[in-house]
Amino acid sequence: MKYDFDTVYDRHHTNCAKYDSGHTDDPDMIPMWVADMDFKTLPDIPEALSKRVSDGIYGYSTIPEEYLESVVGWMERRHDFHVEKDWIVPTPGVVTAFHLAVEAYTKKEESVLVLTPVYYPFYRAIKNNGRRMVRMPLDLKDNQYTLDYKAFETKIIEENVKMMIFCNPHNPVGKVWTKEELKTIGDICKKHNVFVVSDEIHMDFVYAPHKHIAFYEVDPEYKNFSIVLTAASKTFNLAALQTSAAIIADEKLRNQFKKVKMSHSISDPTILGFIATTVAYTKGDEWVDQLLDYIKGNMDYLDHFLKTECPGISLIDPQGLYLTWVDMRTLGMSNEEQEDFMLNKAHLWLDEGYVFGEEGSGFERFNLACPRSTLEKACLQLKKALDERFA
Repeated sequence: MKYDFDTVYDRHHTNCAKYDSGHTDDPDMIPMWVADMDFKTLPDIPEALSKRVSDGIYGYSTIPEEYLESVVGWMERRHDFHVEKDWIVPTPGVVTAFHLAVEAYTKKEESVLVLTPVYYPFYRAIKNNGRRMVRMPLDLKDNQYTLDYKAFETKIIEENVKMMIFCNPHNPVGKVWTKEELKTIGDICKKHNVFVVSDEIHMDFVYAPHKHIAFYEVDPEYKNFSIVLTAASKTFNLAALQTSAAIIADEKLRNQFKKVKMSHSISDPTILGFIATTVAYTKGDEWVDQLLDYIKGNMDYLDHFLKTECPGISLIDPQGLYLTWVDMRTLGMSNEEQEDFMLNKAHLWLDEGYVFGEEGSGFERFNLACPRSTLEKACLQLKKALDERFA
């Protein structure tokens, strides 16, 4: 079956955060900020949800066995990631999950490390739990990000780091960590008793020749000091259904996580979230394959456009994500100037690079999970704004 990713849907006035939470007075504004796709999801999902809703009874529910089996099957089938059903702790979102993890596995004032620039809710999870932030900047060389492992280990020792919140693929820069890189990071963390929270929610968005490797699959011993967070919500655009999972192999660690979850009365996903995930993970393979091809086409389009029409602006090598990291430092603008330029001249609502950490200044994160025609319009608006400014 050929799936449709070209149709443009008007999402205004649908309580859509991406479209309705700001800049609604600008008819030319194109929202490309939050990680929310402008495609309709796998058709089997709304069909299954409609069937369940039509039952008319919405009492308390339990965790469906089919849901657990679907998670296990997807991880094995798509990622060679072996998961046992009892490792799975359902959560209402990955952001909620890493907030809980920080509380469960560290103490007040202890140091938590992140590799920057990084997904900004990581910062909030550390701050909100009263932990101390430790930033380890990634290095940008030859259009790719790398980690200085010697400096990484030194930072861990000097700052007495107890936890690292890790991102793979790395949001926003699009890096997919190799098995060798993960082994080096994991061994350093093991050596210095650093607990690892591995956020792998973007695991399904990886482009050849790169391959996602789950942190647990690098070394069996890593299960003793880490957890893996993931969800169907990013892959199938199900964020409003609040469904995700913490995968925790070690029983003691799993019980610690559950205890903190219960202490805050954090509920499991709703039955609709369970159903959507189950259908996604049992019937969604071909849809995801076509989605990846389409988004890769968008990435190639943007890359070519920038090289031919916007010299000096470059796309960082997109190994993963449907979010792209664009280097605009040659424009020489301050954070405030660049944000104003994008919003009020190019009419593009992006995630500004600086929100991911000071290392992101001069960059923009573009969401390319949109119809090609939307991207084409965005590119033309960017070029027009640049031509007018630098004429």
